[in-house]
This record gives sequence, structure tokens and C-alpha cells, in this order.
Amino acid sequence: MDIKDIILYLKPQLDRVETQINASLRSDISLLDGTNRSLRENGGKMIRPVLALLVGQACGQVSEDSIRFAAAAELMHNATLLHDDVVDGATERRGMPTVASMLNSPAAVLIGDFWLVRCMQTILGAEHYSEEVIRIYAKTLSDLAEGELLQMQKAASADTTQEDYIRIIFSKTASLFEASALSAAISVSAPQHIREAVTAYARNLGLAFQIRDDMFDYEADDAQVGKPVGIDLREQKITQPLLCALETVSEEEALRIRKKVAGILDHPEWVEEVHAFVVRQDGLSLSRKKLDFYTAEAISCLDILPESEEKRYLAKLARFVAERNK
Repeated sequence: MDIKDIILYLKPQLDRVETQINASLRSDISLLDGTNRSLRENGGKMIRPVLALLVGQACGQVSEDSIRFAAAAELMHNATLLHDDVVDGATERRGMPTVASMLNSPAAVLIGDFWLVRCMQTILGAEHYSEEVIRIYAKTLSDLAEGELLQMQKAASADTTQEDYIRIIFSKTASLFEASALSAAISVSAPQHIREAVTAYARNLGLAFQIRDDMFDYEADDAQVGKPVGIDLREQKITQPLLCALETVSEEEALRIRKKVAGILDHPEWVEEVHAFVVRQDGLSLSRKKLDFYTAEAISCLDILPESEEKRYLAKLARFVAERNK
């Protein structure tokens, strides 16, 4: 499943978002401007702006402020990726060298900071609702930082629970999905009950998105999923497939596996053992049930919206997130 038809449907609005992003990132510093252009040329599927535009059109008439808020979502997302690559020591993203590997880590942090500031300036340039939306994005940025730090803390102790995991993936992923959808609804003056519905949709969509992403770490085909298998384990991250597998065994066996995860930095050969444990205990299939639950929850949140092409595409977007292969 892909979302090419959604992107084609939204092309006029997405083009406006692209124009806004490019205008927001313009700089007379050639190193910065050239790096920004390269990052834009190798961007992802723009799922967050797609989400924002669909929500805006499903709830009302997309405005210039809607375009600005959709652009802000993509600016913040890419800013956090620049920072994540430094934190993770990543040398590749989307099959291309990271900014940190091409330039250096300080440059990547500074460019990420630039994107964050331009995200905020883009929001503040809106004609209406800028103060309300800036507060939403400020909370999201706080969520992102807290989620990363909680994940670091739990990686060191290897005691991540399901509750911890949901908090981490909400903070790292679903919070920005929420901000994208809610700011879009606000931009078209949607009533409170509609705002709440699309926020709940986006929250469940974001949780499903990250669970699917975490499942890739245990799937066999590196070329298909677009990232090396086992990266999360090597970073001592206990994600949904491993959590599901741990729930199928005794406390003693679960503790033994957790100790393996805690020691992986010193014993990288344990990655294979933990990976095999997840496969043996059917962790991927059990994760799929969790993924399907959040996908269904997201789609059910759309019931309150009037029938429209955008509502149908929002349901399709949820199914795409659940079924994507990379």
C-alpha cells in the first residue's frame, strides 16, 4: 500500500507547503542554504503535512495559516531528525549520508536549531491563532526532549514497561502528529468536539506509526525496510516486539533477557540471541495486534466527521501507516 493517490490529490496544497518551507529556510550563508536545499531534495513522504492538510480540508477550508502550520510540522520533524542523528551517531538516513557525517556533529546541531527557530517563526507569521499554535508546538518540543531522555534512562536500566514504552513513543512521535492535526483544525476554526476527535485520531495514528517503525528492527530484509536490522537492540532500546515477547515467558526468563539487553554494549553478540528470542516468542505477530488496535482506534475517531474525500483519505492514511514496508 502507498499514499501516492493522497499526495496527488493534495498536490496544489502540498506545493504551497513546499514553497513555504523553502522560503522559511532561505539563508545568505551558503553552507547553510546549500545543506538545507540538499535536505529538502532528499526529504521523506511529508506525512505530517499530509495529515495536517487532510484534517484542515475535512474540517473546513484550508487557509494560508493552514499552510503555515503544515509547513511548521515538517520543519520541526526534520529539525528533530538532525538532532537524533547526532544523538544516535547515525551515518545514514533515507539512504543518504547524514549532515553529522558529511560536516560534523556541531554543524548538524546548529542546522537543527535553525530549522526549529524557522518553525517557530513560520507559526508566528500566521494571521490568526499563532499564539495558541505556538503553545502547542512548544509542548511538542518539550515532549520530544522528555521522550528521548526517558528512552535513554530506560536503555541504561533495561526495565522498560509497556506504560514506559507508550509514553516514549507518544513523546517522540505521536505528540507531533497531534500538533499537526490540532493546529490544522484550529486554522479552519473547527469546533472543540471536532478538534478533540482529530487530535485523538492523530495520537493513535502516531502510536501506530512508531510501533510499525519499531517492528522493522526485527524484520529480516534490510533492503526492503530501508534501515539495518537490529539497530534499536544495539542501542539497548526495548520496543514493542521485545516487550510482547517478554510477556509470554516467566519472570525469571524475562529478567534473563533484560540483563542481556543491559549488557549488549559490552557483548554485541547478544543482539542475535535477543533477536532470536523475539522471533521464537512470536513478538512480531503480537506487536501486529497492538498496531492493529491503534489503527482501528484512529479510524474510529473519524466517525464524527462529515463524509468527504478527505475523511476517506484519513482512513487510508491510517491503513498505510499500518501496512507500510519502510
